[in-house]
Amino acid sequence: RRLTTEGREKLLKAALGLTQDEAEKVYRKAQVTAGRLTEEEVNVVLTEKKQLIRRNGILEYIDVDETIDSVGGLEELKRWLHQRSNAFTERAREYGLPQPKGMLILGIPGCGKSLIAKTTSRLWGLPLLRLDMGRVYDGSMVGRSEANLRNALKTAESISPVILFIDELDKSFAGSGGSADSDGGTSSRIFGSFLTWMQEKSSPVFVMATANRVERLPGEFLRKGRFDEIFFVDLPTKEERQDIFKIHLSKRRREIERFDLEQLSTVSEGFSGAEIEQAVIASMYEAFAQDREFTQLDIIAAVKSTMPLSKTMNEQVTALRDWARQRARPAASSVAEYQRMEF
Repeated sequence: RRLTTEGREKLLKAALGLTQDEAEKVYRKAQVTAGRLTEEEVNVVLTEKKQLIRRNGILEYIDVDETIDSVGGLEELKRWLHQRSNAFTERAREYGLPQPKGMLILGIPGCGKSLIAKTTSRLWGLPLLRLDMGRVYDGSMVGRSEANLRNALKTAESISPVILFIDELDKSFAGSGGSADSDGGTSSRIFGSFLTWMQEKSSPVFVMATANRVERLPGEFLRKGRFDEIFFVDLPTKEERQDIFKIHLSKRRREIERFDLEQLSTVSEGFSGAEIEQAVIASMYEAFAQDREFTQLDIIAAVKSTMPLSKTMNEQVTALRDWARQRARPAASSVAEYQRMEF
């Protein structure tokens, strides 16, 4: 089958971010695999590109299987993302819209921040690269860390439009403002370089960052305009907990009608999405060990035997909520319930 103009464009786009030598090797491999170079070999090219990016050691190409429907609740955040699902198209440029820059998702651990970042890749139809800041830092040679960051950002730009995912931004840049004495100023330079890149980048690289501890974030990240939006992901509301139980029971091929979701939601007040999932899994292990099907009572027992983070980290949760109430947009649709929740 002859290679069409559209197919040629797809193959060229699939190789974005590769050097000429790397692209030639990938195309040759695809041609050998199929006997000729056709549009169907796009996936072969993409697979090879993923391997090359992984060998980079700093960026990770993430394959996403789950959809945004795998995330329970967070309707306001989902609506924001759906509105921008075509924001990187030529039609959006012709309409006069600017390219989205990025978003920061603050919240309590286990409430779906990383999952929403990953499923956005599927929703928008864009590749997802994870930037591991721990791998950026390299003390073996002066200037190596800065070079690592530059190369990683250059790679992201070269395959744009793309989502650049930075998980736990608060850990990645904690103390960057005052680390000159401990690492010769490397952290401060890395931080400064990253901020400058965020401010000046023209390539369609959407930075999606998550954080758990707002007090560890340098204030420069929170300045208005650095991100398009800062969302706060709180513990799930009662309705959201029902959605989360439904998702995890369906994921394990169980009939939802067998369970009283309202009761499960009530007994799990103060639980994160991750804690709800673990309660379902624990109840399954309990029943599996006894060679029987797990029940509503098994889940309730698992919930009652768990001490949620909302209890063990009460002060941190309260402080984060107090900060977010004035400075961030709630990810949940029920703002009133979000503001009322107390533990």
